[in-house]
Amino acid sequence: MANESNDPTLEVRDIAKQYGNFLAVDDLSLEVSGGTIFGLLGPNGAGKTTTIRMIMDIIAPDRGEVRFFGRPRTGDDLKRVGYLPEERGLYRKMKVTEHLVFLGELHGLSKRDATPRIKEWLERVELSNWADKKVEELSKGMQQKIQLIGTLLHDPEIVILDEPFSGLDPINQSLFKELLASYKSEGRTILFSTHVMEQAEKLCDQIALISEGKVVLDGELAKIKRDYGENSFRVTGSGNLGRLADLPEVEHSHIEDGEARLFLKPEARGADVLKKAVTFATIDEFTSDEPELGEIFIKAVHDAA
Repeated sequence: MANESNDPTLEVRDIAKQYGNFLAVDDLSLEVSGGTIFGLLGPNGAGKTTTIRMIMDIIAPDRGEVRFFGRPRTGDDLKRVGYLPEERGLYRKMKVTEHLVFLGELHGLSKRDATPRIKEWLERVELSNWADKKVEELSKGMQQKIQLIGTLLHDPEIVILDEPFSGLDPINQSLFKELLASYKSEGRTILFSTHVMEQAEKLCDQIALISEGKVVLDGELAKIKRDYGENSFRVTGSGNLGRLADLPEVEHSHIEDGEARLFLKPEARGADVLKKAVTFATIDEFTSDEPELGEIFIKAVHDAA
């Protein structure tokens, strides 16, 4: 049964996890709306996988709460989730169909129910001719497709993927993106983690940027980009553009090959920066510019420090 209230489909409230003296996740909170693609973003070691494992009840938080469909998480809720962990593996000696039946049974499907779904999925990802082959006979890319089918076979309402694009070839990257978009169009909810900002920028409706186990920025991606774009500028020209980085109005900059991307301090005005820039460089273009997600992350981490 889908979540028909206005409550978030998935909610994490102040969860924390410590290993010895290392605080992996520090009072982290998230709200994931239904029918959206949510990106949990941050560098390796930021706490993404630990957070997902706590959501999936693989490890218990030291404190805090995980909620599904507007209420505390139950075992039955997890049956409505398709989960692809970062460390993935298949039983190499099993045949493809046999393996997928096994995975379906783990999610409560009978062999009778699973078999036609498996046939349909194998056709969809162009692996029908490999149905009776052993997993070890498949290429790495083919095995990645099998892992994804195993995640989605029981028709989950929520899909949680930990670093799903890691190691994928370009063809399978496109396949994964297509399937995620298709699931979203059906009103499903997808949460995936990644350290590759470009992937999230193309797919996500909502994001949470995390650093050292803490959320440093979260919300609707389009709004975040609009908000940060108000103080982001693109400058092209010649002369000593490097001096732009030293202006007191500039909080963060990236300057290369006659082009500068500038983040200004909240109180700064673009007109004031341009007035100073023309005294030491020839400026061809000075325009407001929507920042890339990676640039936003760097600034958000800086602001949170």
